[in-house]
Amino acid sequence: MGNREDLLAGAKRCLTEKGYSRTTARDIATASGVSLAGIGYHFRSKEALMNEALFEVMKDWGEELGATLSADVRPDATPLERFEAAWDRVVESFEKLRPLWVTQFDLLGHIDHAAPEVREQLARAIGEARLGLAELFEGVTLGTDPERERLTGTVYQAMLTGFLSQWLLDPASALSGREVVAALRMIVQ
Repeated sequence: MGNREDLLAGAKRCLTEKGYSRTTARDIATASGVSLAGIGYHFRSKEALMNEALFEVMKDWGEELGATLSADVRPDATPLERFEAAWDRVVESFEKLRPLWVTQFDLLGHIDHAAPEVREQLARAIGEARLGLAELFEGVTLGTDPERERLTGTVYQAMLTGFLSQWLLDPASALSGREVVAALRMIVQ
């Protein structure tokens, strides 16, 4: 790898280990084995390097999350069975993909100060996640019912974010798929 690729790899490692806002240029230089001056030469600024690293990491994590969540969904499952099984995988993903979740919450906490392209990338990623969640939980074929995809995907995204914030504070409080289904039944009755 060249210095540019080394810097990008170092920035990605720092994102995972330290988060977006706590990573310094010196951290990246140390993790990559490239001088501080290399950041300016190859990326113009630490922020530009971190943004590029973030976009790459989000893409990688998104693919991993999609594979994790869609594994072993029975095509003949009822909607509640599909939800229960998928939700259990969501909770399992919290620990496995903890750096993804922590980084996203870190970014959301600083979104008013983020570069416009970071906000746009996050908005795009959330939009894709909503569609993926609608497909996973509802079993919809994307593009067949855009309003259903939008509405259900947005609710699933809100649930995921809410449950995740609770899990980050207290992992023992995470509800299983069976518990979430029981709670939803209580709510709609």
